[in-house]
Amino acid sequence: MTNNAYQVPVNKAIKLADYPASEGKQQDNDYIRDEIIPELVAELKELHLKLHAEEENGILVVLQALDAAGKDETISYIFSNLNAQGLKTTSFKKPSEEESKHDYMWRLHDGLPARGEIAILNRSYYEEVIVTRVHDLVKDIEMPEYVEKEDVWKLRYRQINDYERYLHENGFYVVKFFFNMSKDKQRERLLERMKNPEKNWEFSFNDVKEREHWDTYQQIFEEMLQETSTEYSPWYIMPADDEWHSRSIVSKVMIELLKEINPKFPEIGGEDKEELDKYIKQLEQE
Repeated sequence: MTNNAYQVPVNKAIKLADYPASEGKQQDNDYIRDEIIPELVAELKELHLKLHAEEENGILVVLQALDAAGKDETISYIFSNLNAQGLKTTSFKKPSEEESKHDYMWRLHDGLPARGEIAILNRSYYEEVIVTRVHDLVKDIEMPEYVEKEDVWKLRYRQINDYERYLHENGFYVVKFFFNMSKDKQRERLLERMKNPEKNWEFSFNDVKEREHWDTYQQIFEEMLQETSTEYSPWYIMPADDEWHSRSIVSKVMIELLKEINPKFPEIGGEDKEELDKYIKQLEQE
């Protein structure tokens, strides 16, 4: 299956149920992990090194999902293999008191990439059209007087799209991965975290509480994906029950994007080349 099969189409109604949480690839976990992933990571690492050396473009990667869907593991097994100097990761939690005093996109700024960097958002500004909506926190949102409560989400979708377009037009590519996990698989993974003492640290009681809103989350995810997948900032829906398969898709999408950017190692020319040749000769004659 091509990467495009996982990409959410632009300006087209979708049903999240049409994107399977599993493609039956769990049985292939060992093969994908040992045979497929290392080659993909090696290619991704080489392309990222060129991006970092060239320092012309940056990439913002958004990872969005419910708890236990595989965001952290994707960072650990894929992105952590890249050049640390050209990589940054930011986790979005509940807004601090300082962050709440600003517009909802304000806290995004520290997580943005510099030119030559890949910046990863583990959850993101999209929480402001997900959790805020699930828990009906719109009353806490500062809005223009002319905006009705029911219109705030459309407004925010448009603002997010505008901001991602702004980033793209300034040389910063935005790519977004939604980890589509089944309710049964989340239950299985949460129980593993709860029962295994070595994984207790990964568990939060709030994870179970949020399951009570499962259906509402699915409805909101569906609308969010539909309203904010654009040509310049696409969403990809991962079959998150198949953990290693999902990581391979993320790797392939990133490779495809980097090939599109086509970064190159800078070439030395002119006086710098003459100076380089001079010092090469000097060192060779020592």
